[in-house]
Amino acid sequence: MTIADLKHEAGETPLDAAVEGQLQKRLEKTTKKGDPYLELTLADATSSFALKAWSNHKQFTELAQLPANTFLRIEGKWTQNQYGLDSGNWRFRVLDDTEAAAFLSGDPETQARQSADWDHLVNTMTALGDPRLKALARMFLDQFGDRFRRAAAAKKNHHARRGGLVEHVAQMMRSAEAICGVYPELNRDLLLAGVLFHDCGKIWENNYPEAGFAQAVSLHGEMLGHIPLGIEVVNKLWRDLLDTDDAASWTALAPSNEQVRLHLLHLIASHHGQYDFGSPTLPRSPEAFALHYIDNLDAKMEMIRMAYEAAPETVPGIYERQFPLPAPLVAPLATLDGEAGSPPAPGPAPQTLL
Repeated sequence: MTIADLKHEAGETPLDAAVEGQLQKRLEKTTKKGDPYLELTLADATSSFALKAWSNHKQFTELAQLPANTFLRIEGKWTQNQYGLDSGNWRFRVLDDTEAAAFLSGDPETQARQSADWDHLVNTMTALGDPRLKALARMFLDQFGDRFRRAAAAKKNHHARRGGLVEHVAQMMRSAEAICGVYPELNRDLLLAGVLFHDCGKIWENNYPEAGFAQAVSLHGEMLGHIPLGIEVVNKLWRDLLDTDDAASWTALAPSNEQVRLHLLHLIASHHGQYDFGSPTLPRSPEAFALHYIDNLDAKMEMIRMAYEAAPETVPGIYERQFPLPAPLVAPLATLDGEAGSPPAPGPAPQTLL
């Protein structure tokens, strides 16, 4: 069972299950009475969670000595409430090399989804009409594709998992394609290239090592952040691109090379939409506004999906509020044929007010 599955299925009734995870972090803490306990953070390709090990746990000493990034299999009877996942009687063992290799490859469902998303991303960039943006995307994916496929889209709020950036970007490309069909005045090639590059700095800010599910912390990511890093990467690649043989045929194109570069950089710089959210400038073009809202929509839809998986019901049909969503969610309305669009089943019919 993946961690995401466990979060989705665990509730007030104990669930007998095993889950595999990599030890991301271990904190040594004490209770109000002064008793020691450990707080373990475990992650897999789908999600992460914190688990407390009290001093009377049979394997407490062994847990306290585990090296960082150890791969574990934990079995127990799991429950979930407003404080998250817990198990009153769990045990663990360290995965052997064969099991660890299988674990690192991710569960089959996640592998298939991310592989399909990667293919969609590559095919979309290959189909761009503007030869400059097409060549820039190819150069970027050739140089940084492996790192890109390992990166997360965020540290915790959405797509915060190995490969999450590919999922986020591919879904944004699908949304951008749909929106371009509704608003034909949008520059499709520019918007789609903006989707690819808007978070490209996160391959430094939110990346994973080749053999792990714990996000690496980099000095560049901490000191600059993904927006300045993205601008720097695109500028560097653009200069390299203009030195290629293909660039000689672009001098007569309109809009000019410099206009295309500047508009693409503006999409990266403005995609957070507000100064206080980290953008050094505000959206000033149709594509910049579209990119900002596409990015925000996909992040919010992922937060909603995650909230339905993790949030307990406070009353039937109403779920406990999950940060950073602004309010508690309610059970989604099923479609007319009875297929719900989100994981939980529809809640009970509300009583009429009149």
